[in-house]
Amino acid sequence: MAKILDMPKLSPTMEEGVLATWHKKEGDSVEVDDLLAEVETDKATMEFRAFDKGTILKLLVEPGATVKLGQAVAVLGEKGEDVSDLVAKAGGGAAPAPKKDDGEKKDEKPAKKEPSEEAPTAEDKKEPAEPPKEEAPAKKEPAKPAAPIEKGSPLSRTERDAGPPPAEGGGTSSERVLASPYVRKVARERGIDLASASGSGEHGRIVPGDLEKLARGEPKSEESASPKGADALAKVPGGLSLAAPEVRKLSPMRKTIARRLTQSKQTVPHFYLTIDVDAEELSALRERINAELAAAGPKAKPGAEPVKPEKISVNDLLIKAVAGALVRVPECNASFTEEAILIHRRVDVSVAVAIPDGLVTPVVRNADQKSVVAIAREVRDLASRARAKKLKPEEMSDGTFSISNLGMFGIDAFSAVINPPEGAILAVGQTRDEPVVKNGQVVPGKKLALTLSCDHRVVDGAVGAAFLAELRDLLEHPMRILTG
Repeated sequence: MAKILDMPKLSPTMEEGVLATWHKKEGDSVEVDDLLAEVETDKATMEFRAFDKGTILKLLVEPGATVKLGQAVAVLGEKGEDVSDLVAKAGGGAAPAPKKDDGEKKDEKPAKKEPSEEAPTAEDKKEPAEPPKEEAPAKKEPAKPAAPIEKGSPLSRTERDAGPPPAEGGGTSSERVLASPYVRKVARERGIDLASASGSGEHGRIVPGDLEKLARGEPKSEESASPKGADALAKVPGGLSLAAPEVRKLSPMRKTIARRLTQSKQTVPHFYLTIDVDAEELSALRERINAELAAAGPKAKPGAEPVKPEKISVNDLLIKAVAGALVRVPECNASFTEEAILIHRRVDVSVAVAIPDGLVTPVVRNADQKSVVAIAREVRDLASRARAKKLKPEEMSDGTFSISNLGMFGIDAFSAVINPPEGAILAVGQTRDEPVVKNGQVVPGKKLALTLSCDHRVVDGAVGAAFLAELRDLLEHPMRILTG
């Protein structure tokens, strides 16, 4: 018996996903656990596998479509089975990606507020406001038997906004035209017929910027309509035209980043502590370790390509040093809940990794118990799979402390946003060549700026300062990192 396949929850925080690729087509047979599709979630690109066997009778969404959790995506059944009723129940077939991320919610509003559809929008307000008295000439039809309505009252404005009289529009009805009174007035004055036009505003609303193209006989189709706000950016009062912006649709990952970081800045009381670390010994240790790894590594066979030696980075040493400092000051390895502060017994360090769609934070588990070389190998593997969107959800969740390093981009210092529910995050700048004072003399040296962002509900200023003091001690005496 045929059944509808719904979009499953592929990550703990998933609410929707982009169906990136179908691995099965209509008519293909399917076994349990066969790969049906790849879905881009808020975390990574996940595999959507079959829970039943049968034949793919109908694909209901196209590749690239944004699909809500639980939405029908395909029909599975026996070959030759009639599934027209199921297809109709699921929405009649292909479900294209919505043109706006919150399209479902916004589409409901016009139906509920149809009498006020014609109210001026923010886009229309960028044009000079139309005085109420200028609406009077448009109402020249014969008097109706209804009682007269006082000019300027909300009711009289609603009636005026309902559309121009038939005589004004040459017999065409404008009941379904989405345009403000100002836009309709300008259209009447310029002889522009809005009856069959589709504008670039929300739900096809005709905005002032559309009038020029309509006057030239270039009606704006729904396919070429600019998303909400694009026309307002392209047109400004005074007739000045600006180049239209490039519009990039929000990916599920970008939506999640926006939601979580907004929540973090709005609900988590941040404060910041910054120190400068003498990084000369740290840099020298890194060079010695990499030289030893190159000498001890596998040698290339004669005539073969050279074997790339294993290396560690300053960031790998930092992860190990941060783990050691968290063991010494466990109050920084904590999270806030409404009932209590959680002091974690595990040291799981989240490492920010930039990818084309945004930022992910794979977690190095039990970093305090691993060697620097093991951490370097693990970070390379996690970062590589993060950029390929192949990380598992459990590899990006439940960290206890975060590190964000922008030193490789030439950033000296910055402040990072806390990644809830963690209680702190360390922002790392580049190692800078600077003159330093040693033994009363100015000599060349190296400095490294570190900024700790703390959740003040969890970490007090003295606790954050104690953590940074321990971290500075480890980084300025880096042999302790290896032996700690």
